[in-house]
Amino acid sequence: MAASWHLSIIGFDSRFVLFAQEMLRHGPSAFPTTYGAPYPDYSGLSTWLIYLFSLPFGEVSSFCAWLPTCIASAVTVGLMYRLLAPYSRRWAWLSIALLLLSNTFITETRAVSLDQMLATVSFSAFYLAYSHDHFAARRRLGWMLGLLVLGFAIRGPIGLVVPAGVLCSYYLLSRQWRRLATFAATALGLLIACMALLLLLAWFSGGPAFFDEVIRMQITSRLDGSEGASPLLWYFGSSLGNYALAYPLALAVMGIVLLSGRRSPSEARSLVYLCAFAGLTVMVGLSIPQAKKARYILPMLPLAAVVAAYPFQVRAGRAYAWMRGVILTLCCFIPGALLAGLLAVRPRFPEGLSDIGPVLTALGLLQLIALPLLMRPRLRLYGLPACAVLAVWIGYIGVFEKAERILYDTRHFTQAVRDVTRSEHAPLVLHGMGRDAKGIKFMVNVDEDLQPVFTETPEQLQAIAGPAYVVMSNNDLQQLQGTYSAELPVLLSGRFDKEDYVLLRVPGR
Repeated sequence: MAASWHLSIIGFDSRFVLFAQEMLRHGPSAFPTTYGAPYPDYSGLSTWLIYLFSLPFGEVSSFCAWLPTCIASAVTVGLMYRLLAPYSRRWAWLSIALLLLSNTFITETRAVSLDQMLATVSFSAFYLAYSHDHFAARRRLGWMLGLLVLGFAIRGPIGLVVPAGVLCSYYLLSRQWRRLATFAATALGLLIACMALLLLLAWFSGGPAFFDEVIRMQITSRLDGSEGASPLLWYFGSSLGNYALAYPLALAVMGIVLLSGRRSPSEARSLVYLCAFAGLTVMVGLSIPQAKKARYILPMLPLAAVVAAYPFQVRAGRAYAWMRGVILTLCCFIPGALLAGLLAVRPRFPEGLSDIGPVLTALGLLQLIALPLLMRPRLRLYGLPACAVLAVWIGYIGVFEKAERILYDTRHFTQAVRDVTRSEHAPLVLHGMGRDAKGIKFMVNVDEDLQPVFTETPEQLQAIAGPAYVVMSNNDLQQLQGTYSAELPVLLSGRFDKEDYVLLRVPGR
């Protein structure tokens, strides 16, 4: 995060940065706002966090926007170590390494990610329950219930259901029937109370119309697939790539654990079963709603990483020794694989990958360091995962993220548009951009309150009385050939969110 002060805001982050910008200009509110109106899909807590971190600087930067997620990720790493170190520091270290090597964890850590925060809440709840039963820690029921409320405040109803499901799975597999019944009933009561408070705030924030929108956006649209649907078992297949290496390795390790039977029962082995069952509960539970995205099952990832690194806790067993060798060998050659991949694709993308020399040098050095470590038993256990983690994060930040920000940049074109239009107080029309789509990606780069006019059809655009300025994609302009709008003078053209866009001027009539 240290060098992430003023990176351009792209993609999904645009929405939350715009929320925080409006909150910084107008003050806190129960719901975030866009264009001055409350937004129904999220509660205000995540925006409040960004807002509070932005207050000392007087602006919302990429650093301030990502910091809450970054802190959540760090808490997850710390709790993972505390959970596993009493059994084996090797197990703790390799679990953390596999967590940090997971693609979705990396991309969501360097972003505004409510699901990453929810993963921290869920893993924290699991840790509190386990530490009470196995580390003689005090039972912190109040903390657990507080985590459920925090999850709801971050992610809405799903934010309470996921950590509650993790804890219920823990009590179920531990055969703590009384605690299971008590906790499940309490969690249900909390869900009802939190929903009532959310809907009450919605009613006071925007009236009955906004009340209905909150119900639709936060509950019904996620269940009925109106916002997009995926197959029932989509998570189980897609996670092989989205959550590699932790998820596929966890499947292999669980296969070994199940085949080896109960010949060596231990607390560590029981922890593996608990983590596997809790992770399965998350995946099965979130497979029921029709709307599915890879980041939704992030609460499963820390649990999968614990299972995947279990061979480093077990001393005996040929299959476990083989898995240790596979994991360390993969870690050894990750820097070289990334180096070879970048060299292979560099000629195809000369503009985006022209200045990656320092990254290639760093990857080469890490590979040179890793190779001799493979033959040094005392050093390879810690050195090889460290080299792999450094290589993946350097490659992501220095190449992938940088290229992505160039391709999907919206800042430069927006600022150029504002430079042209600021001097004249004429309406700004965003044609075919959508209030909740590219319109937000445009507005996040505007450092003032602005109420653009949105049009979707040629007829709506034709009805605009000048003088006015119109922003649209070059493709939409081509589709207007033969109409009055196609004859308007083009004042500016440029790249916006990986497309060619133009700025037109509608003269006074």
